[in-house]
Order: sequence, then structure tokens, then C-alpha cells
Amino acid sequence: MKKAPLVAIPLVLFSLLVIFLFKGLFSDPRELDSQVQDKTLPAFSLPDLMQPDITYTPEDLKGKVTILNVWGVWCVTCAVEMPFLTQLKNEQNVHIVGLYFDQDLDPDFGTKTLSRVQQEVTDMLSRYGNPYAYNIFDVYRDTSLDLGVTGAPEHFVIDAKGIIRMHHIGDINERVWNSKVGPLYNKLVAEGAGKVSDDRKVDVDAVMSDAQSVQGGE
Repeated sequence: MKKAPLVAIPLVLFSLLVIFLFKGLFSDPRELDSQVQDKTLPAFSLPDLMQPDITYTPEDLKGKVTILNVWGVWCVTCAVEMPFLTQLKNEQNVHIVGLYFDQDLDPDFGTKTLSRVQQEVTDMLSRYGNPYAYNIFDVYRDTSLDLGVTGAPEHFVIDAKGIIRMHHIGDINERVWNSKVGPLYNKLVAEGAGKVSDDRKVDVDAVMSDAQSVQGGE
């Protein structure tokens, strides 16, 4: 009678292991909880990939709904999604900013010259299309790590206030855009357009009020 619990322990442990493995095998890695969603972008000051004299901070990503696309030339899936991202830019005016990091700019992999990185990027964009308004160069991957990036491509939908509203792991294709990313992006753009319209209406009302005051004074 006393041995029954001891026999049951391995069975319980085995059952828990099976459940854990099942969840790992069949869960969608793109649905993992993001530690940065609904938060502001982490602080950074990084150069433009092609014009290093230009420096970007989170302030530069405010004022316009943006998709921040983490990518690199070493990433095969990045090349696969690039034509569709370029189509979104050209046909729907989607604002996409690249956050670029290179695997070989690391002590464990050796280093590349900046000119070589720029040439590789230019070649890839020439071949697959250029969806980017500009590319931020995450030289040491610090910002990618702060964002919780585990690979590439990954995407962050950022609203006009600089708040991260979605973290999507994996490529953006037509299905993902239509079912997940696009609806949120378009909603945020519409909300921003509505706010601008309201602000303009307020300005017009103020002008009309001033004009009436002037006429009344005459």
C-alpha cells in the first residue's frame, strides 16, 4: 500500500514531460508573448546604415505608424518576404523602417568593413526590392536584444506615439498581412488620420470664431 505513491511519481513526471513536449511541438512560435508589446521603444542612438553621419533615436519613429523590420542579408526568409514588403510600400504606402544587424560584426564571427556590409545590402535590395524608408544599423545588436529579438525576420508595429502595438515573429506574407498585421496597421493609420482631421477642424473653428469677432468689432 505504501509503494503505490512511489510508483505513481514516475508516471506523473512522464505525463508532464509529454504535455510539455506536445505544447512545444504544436504551439506557434509567432504567438509567443512579447515583453515589449504596449511599451515604448527602448532607448537607442544608432546610425543610418547607408549614411552613418545620420543618427536615429526612438523620437524619429514617432509621428507616423511604422513597421520596424529586423533583418539581415544572411537571413533567407528576409529575402523571401522582401518582394511582398516592397509591394506594400509601393501600392499601399506602408511605412517600413529596417533594423539591420549583421552576423559577422561580432567577435565570435570576425568583422566586416562597413563598405562591404553596405554593398551586400545594396545587392540584396537591388535583387529583391527595397521596402525601406531607411535602415537603422544595429551595429552590436544591443537594440535587437532589448526588443527581445531572437532571430530574423521579426516585425514591430509601432503607433504614431512610438508605442509598440504588435511583435510578429517570422515573415510577413499576404496571408499574415491580411489576417494579422494589416488590420492593426490600417486601424492605427485611420486613428491617426481621424485625429489629424479633428485637429484641423478645431483650427478652422478657431479661425472662424476669430473672424466673427473681428467683424463684430467693426
